Amino acid sequence: MDNHQPIKDRFKDKIAIITGGTAGIGLATARQLGLEGAKVLITGLPDDGQDAITDLQNEGIQALTLLGDMANGDFCQQVVETAISQWGGVDYLVNNAFSFIAKGLDATRQDWRYSFEVGPFGYAAMIQRVSKSMQQRNGGAIVNISSISGAVAQTHRWTYNCAKGAVNQLTRCAALDLAPAGIRVNSISPGWIWTREVEKAARGDRQKYDPIWGSYHMFRRLGEPIECARAILFLLSDDASFITGTDLPVDGGYQSMGPEAHGDTAVVAGTK
Repeated sequence: MDNHQPIKDRFKDKIAIITGGTAGIGLATARQLGLEGAKVLITGLPDDGQDAITDLQNEGIQALTLLGDMANGDFCQQVVETAISQWGGVDYLVNNAFSFIAKGLDATRQDWRYSFEVGPFGYAAMIQRVSKSMQQRNGGAIVNISSISGAVAQTHRWTYNCAKGAVNQLTRCAALDLAPAGIRVNSISPGWIWTREVEKAARGDRQKYDPIWGSYHMFRRLGEPIECARAILFLLSDDASFITGTDLPVDGGYQSMGPEAHGDTAVVAGTK
């Protein structure tokens, strides 16, 4: 996992937008794209600060940052217009920014509204706005960040899981409509990844929670943002030229593992 080396110039002179790019999967993706030659524009919330963009620029990456809320349609428009005015167009979009509102019976209408406005509504708005530029550049690629939560039931997560489920259907429909223009649209579904939200839930104690949450995966550990970034870069690259409208699980086997889980802890039928 730690021996990965960027593929030099794989994305040379390409232009990418990564929403939610100031931390976690988004930042890892921006860094890898930049190290492989792309110009990257990242977005983040107003209180995210400038640390991420400074770090990227210190690594020699051509990067810009815009801070705002992806629930705001005007901000979505500003992001795309900035990339075009600065660099001439958009080749890649990674829709990553999402609201982690995990509520069930206690969810308010506002909880539902914001979950969808930042999530699938924001994703759709960005796809609509970049598609014209991509067509002018004879194609492009889009990766939406979905989740295992869009495919399975989890307690007290109506808002988040439904919003992620909508991302999966948006991916399929957008892929069908944009295929004639040479624009590919795919998604990835991460399992439990050591991102800011997971670190917060673990109160920073990886040693305690990695074996607990790791047991949900075949590898008995959580994933790292870079492992998602590598999958995203594959789907953006020409190596995935005949892949569209699909979801790539980056989940350590989470979705393939049944209730028996690992053999050493399983209750096997016919035994006591």
